[in-house]
Amino acid sequence: MTWHFIFAFLAWLSLALLVWQWVVARQFPLHRRNSQPSFFPPVTLLKPLKGCDPFTEDCLRSWFRQEYAGPVQLLFGVASPDDPVCALVRKLLAELPQVDARLVVCGPLAGTNLKVSKLMQLAQLARNEIWVISDADVRVPPDFLTNVVAPLQAPEIGLVNCFYRLANPVSLAMHLEALTINADFWSQVLQAQSLKPLDFALGAVMATRRQLVEDSGGLVALKDCLADDYQLGHRIARRGHRISLSSVVVDCWDAPKGWREVWKHQLRWARTIRVCQPLPYFFSILNNPTLWLVLWAAITADTASFIFLGVCVVVRTFMAIDLESRLSQSPPRWRYAWLAPIKDLLQTILWALAFLGNRVEWRGERMRLKRDGTLVREA
Repeated sequence: MTWHFIFAFLAWLSLALLVWQWVVARQFPLHRRNSQPSFFPPVTLLKPLKGCDPFTEDCLRSWFRQEYAGPVQLLFGVASPDDPVCALVRKLLAELPQVDARLVVCGPLAGTNLKVSKLMQLAQLARNEIWVISDADVRVPPDFLTNVVAPLQAPEIGLVNCFYRLANPVSLAMHLEALTINADFWSQVLQAQSLKPLDFALGAVMATRRQLVEDSGGLVALKDCLADDYQLGHRIARRGHRISLSSVVVDCWDAPKGWREVWKHQLRWARTIRVCQPLPYFFSILNNPTLWLVLWAAITADTASFIFLGVCVVVRTFMAIDLESRLSQSPPRWRYAWLAPIKDLLQTILWALAFLGNRVEWRGERMRLKRDGTLVREA
């Protein structure tokens, strides 16, 4: 009887958290644009690159095509002149010579986080005070810079970031990951923000000021961190500046991935969050309605409980598909709705594995994640 009440309480609690998460996400002004922009400071884009896939050219071209009234400097960093992405960048430089853009072959990379190591060298060439830092696989709308730098006009805003969606789920495994990113992740961030101001950043695109980065220890302080985006936002927030969420959503285009690649990515993500926020991550298991409903139904083992489980799973599935459709601005993908409860159950395994190990695989390299969030390469 005691276990029955415990699992009943956890099931109802997880449902309440799910509804809360859905409500705050529905209230956020997603995709809203600045109708009368008036702030156009000079901007430098810092974009480290490595390799390319069929989507890379479109992602890079979106930065060359920005409709921004102020000066923009684009800096693309690679580790080697033999990287195949160099040919794409040179092609765009030749096609659009009016754009202030440059391909930078970086020297020896100083840290375990090779992305940050490239950023450190690109930053030395940045001419402008406003920095926009972007991952390689991000494609942005033409008005992106106009909207993302606008909040920086307020002196209390230290960093602006935005939500991102997995734009091309081409396999069943990627559709499951799309539910994680396009439905749950962004709504959970807003749920966290409804409790307290954000003290971390999301790394797809970040806009900030050079001086704030330097005052927070500089990029060199992040050269061995796995979650460099989280750490940069956390350091800026710790100095009393606000982290702002833009209403503009960007696209992340991934190379096709199967179950093995998706699992590795999700495990790395889980262990990263666990290291960055161990206590919130521990309690995040309460936000898994399918898990607690299944356990409650199994303990109760009567017809009414299984009917209730079925109804709640339908509600959970509807909310996930609704949030994914809202972020993606696309018709609901009901064909993959059945993946939502499966994702919840697999997430339980990932949650446990996050606490049972500290090794991750990143860009083909095996690394050990230390308690302070820094990386050590495996011998």
